[in-house]
Amino acid sequence: MRRIVLKAYAKINWALDVLGKRSDGYHEVRMVMQSIDLWDMVSLVEKENGISIVCNMNGIPVDETNTAYRAAALIKERFGIEKGLEIELQKRIPIAAGMAGGSADAAAVLVGLNRMWGLNLQDGDLMALASFIGSDVPFCLVGGTALAGGRGEEITALSPVKGIWLVLVTPEQRISTAEVYGRLNLSRISVKPDIASMVNSLQRRDLEGIARNMINVLEGVTAELCPWIDVVKSDIMGQGAIGCCMNGSGPTVYGLFGDEGAARKAYAALRHRYPQCYVAQTTGLGVQVMEEAF
Repeated sequence: MRRIVLKAYAKINWALDVLGKRSDGYHEVRMVMQSIDLWDMVSLVEKENGISIVCNMNGIPVDETNTAYRAAALIKERFGIEKGLEIELQKRIPIAAGMAGGSADAAAVLVGLNRMWGLNLQDGDLMALASFIGSDVPFCLVGGTALAGGRGEEITALSPVKGIWLVLVTPEQRISTAEVYGRLNLSRISVKPDIASMVNSLQRRDLEGIARNMINVLEGVTAELCPWIDVVKSDIMGQGAIGCCMNGSGPTVYGLFGDEGAARKAYAALRHRYPQCYVAQTTGLGVQVMEEAF
């Protein structure tokens, strides 16, 4: 029985800027993205026909609306694969949290099926397929630290920044990315991130510089929909964070800490108040193959 198991890593946005609306309806963005060591485990098992998904978390679609399903269906269609697939998702990345959990799962499916079915797709081929599935999927393939442009699919890899400690909190309220972008009024944005300065600070591991440039122009919009964001930010800063920022379109908020001890102390204080609280560090990985049986 052909089987492959992969880790699919979550992401944060060190900085997120929106430049304008595109003719295709998407927004033009400029972001600095980062993988963190919070992951889903994705197991792919070949079967006779069809595509099925099993998942340990309620609320995850197990039909063609799931990005992992769409990735498998795309591979089967493009390359005329008649064999079927069972996808098992062991979710640890919170859903609808701006952390690209679904995109990471889709990236893992692309990597896994390329190996399982001997497609011999190169990085550029996989990136093209990833762009077709969703805006965050290309970054989730690459992982590490990267600049992202276009609608998020234009990726320029940077030297990976590893071992920076974070505490993340996801409020219970779910946020629609489409609604956040739909409510965004670019003329109301008064503070924008300095992307070049952020990249420079990351490469020098200047934590104070990173914290100063942790700006997300979507934060004000999402905070109007989810007032808990400002409360969470205040609580994280109260635990000694160097800086704090909303991630993606929200509602997850992350705080930057000077070392593991400080991060774990903050996590211990916050996890009793916030059920979805995590301590993590930055990593250079996007998708990692853990087991193979062909």
